[in-house]
Amino acid sequence: MLNDAPASTWDQELEELFLRTGSRFTRIEPRRRMRDYVRGLLAPVGRKNGWQLAEWAGHATPDGLQYLLSRSRWDADNVRDDLQQYVADQLGHDDGVLIIDDTGFIKKGITSAGVQRQYSGTAGRTENCQIGVFAAYATSRGHALVDRDLYLPRSWTDDRDRCQAAHIPDGRTFATKNVLA
Repeated sequence: MLNDAPASTWDQELEELFLRTGSRFTRIEPRRRMRDYVRGLLAPVGRKNGWQLAEWAGHATPDGLQYLLSRSRWDADNVRDDLQQYVADQLGHDDGVLIIDDTGFIKKGITSAGVQRQYSGTAGRTENCQIGVFAAYATSRGHALVDRDLYLPRSWTDDRDRCQAAHIPDGRTFATKNVLA
């Protein structure tokens, strides 16, 4: 929800959002790490990788943030639902529109979920990348991302061993980007 509001207003709104989503994290440690992670993503950090986000947050190593993202127990869909309700409360308006876009994330390896050589609009060419499908809500009051899904190419969904190694749920099947949207 980018606008010209002062930083103090941004901080208050972010705290309200943290309060709404905090109950989705059963322990205080992941709740604090979630706050550090989100604040780091919003901060002027050069590269948004684990080490730099951890350093920005004052952590000695990225282990806690990596644990939050890979092993900590919390339901991302419930957090998304809380965010959507917050956005509706803050920005809901008759002139609202939903904007769908797919975005590529260039990757060097082959083990991250969904990675393969595929066209990336971000790069403007075929690259080794992941593709995310995103939904944003926009009104005259502002705009915000409200949903996301990872596109998994058929080469991934047809290879259950590869999916299991990347912690992709067994029930996940191939879906086109349009279906994900």
